Amino acid sequence: MKKLSLILIIVFWAGFTYSQNLLEMYKSGKIQLVVDDEFAQNVNWDIVFESWHDTSVGRWVGDRKSLMVAPDGSVIVSHHFRDFYTVFTPQGDFNKELQVKDHRGRIIRKLPHFHGVLDGNIYYTGLDNMGNLRCFDKDGNLIKTLHLDYGARQIIPLPNRKLGVMGWVLWRESVREFVAIVDYETNEEKIIWDRFKPMAFMPGTPRDMFEYAYEFKERGMVSFSSMPFTGSSSRRHPLTISNIGNKIILTIPETGDIKIFDLKGNLVSEQTIDWAKNYLSVDEQKEIQRRAIERYRNIAEPQFAAWVSAEENRAARDYFVREMEIDLARINKPIPMPVFSAVFQDSDDNLLFFEFPEEEGANKFNVWIYHEGGQFIAQSSLVAEDINLEIKPSKMVFHNGYIYALVVKEGVEGVPLRLMRFKLKN
Repeated sequence: MKKLSLILIIVFWAGFTYSQNLLEMYKSGKIQLVVDDEFAQNVNWDIVFESWHDTSVGRWVGDRKSLMVAPDGSVIVSHHFRDFYTVFTPQGDFNKELQVKDHRGRIIRKLPHFHGVLDGNIYYTGLDNMGNLRCFDKDGNLIKTLHLDYGARQIIPLPNRKLGVMGWVLWRESVREFVAIVDYETNEEKIIWDRFKPMAFMPGTPRDMFEYAYEFKERGMVSFSSMPFTGSSSRRHPLTISNIGNKIILTIPETGDIKIFDLKGNLVSEQTIDWAKNYLSVDEQKEIQRRAIERYRNIAEPQFAAWVSAEENRAARDYFVREMEIDLARINKPIPMPVFSAVFQDSDDNLLFFEFPEEEGANKFNVWIYHEGGQFIAQSSLVAEDINLEIKPSKMVFHNGYIYALVVKEGVEGVPLRLMRFKLKN
């Protein structure tokens, strides 16, 4: 039996009017996630999620999916470089494969992941490689295209036809990460916060500890980090923005900082979380590194890249093992780790901060609920039995008191991916 336990701490903003349903449940001390058996009863998952078998350049990408819930309760699932989104009704029935068409009726290919709904009826994608952000109606008819000259990890709807963007761009030998407000009507942008971080895997520079990259002779490279909570790449534990109470809330996992801006981009207040362990001890690092070395050493015939020979794949494996053994001998002091792993906005506009488990692979998380401007006021636990739930905002969403999730089921024939809905009960 698998059991997922989560500890929750709740933040309350005095004087704010809100539904207390979820808050009172959190305060009760224990929340059970119960599968809604009436949701998505008659879906043929082998057909609906046939894209589970997709590959790209020899690598499996079928799990690169995300979900969003629209204001009307329909669920939209994105795929990796497919030409459509999969849409489910509020009851979980398969509705359609939604294609986006331009003003000439041509299908827009390789859609970026779906990011949200503005003003209740303007659906929008993420950015494609040319910086296009497509806005369309619920039937897939293109309304307009915005253009941004950077990458975007998150795009959220704001009041007054504005969008909040968690953006990034290469900046000399650094990565500039920033929060911008984009006007839907004019495409004008205003950057309200930024920072610069060293670029990972700079050619010709020494690699960071626990960061590994191998360049193939013909083309391409493969890279990874052996230490799960570290690394210079913000993609592992990205910055997150939320819109609560007409405020933009930026959360920074490395430092535990929470910054609150008004809708004009003015900094209103900020605080730093001090309740979580934010380091890995020497012994913890060594144990994680030993397991990583053993895992790679035991790969008999690695397939890091389909376009290179088996011999070169083995050479990459042997290189990784050698470099990881070098780093194992160099571990001599604690290293910082992010304060929290993910942030969720529930359907009562609380923010849930998930802390890392005490040990790798343990299904236990600490979650803090932040409600605009207040303090942490309660602790609870959330339990899901027999469910392999991924604690990622791309895989798990709150809506109208339910949790919707993309779940990989074990012990089933065919495609194991399911769209599931959970009730929260004391």
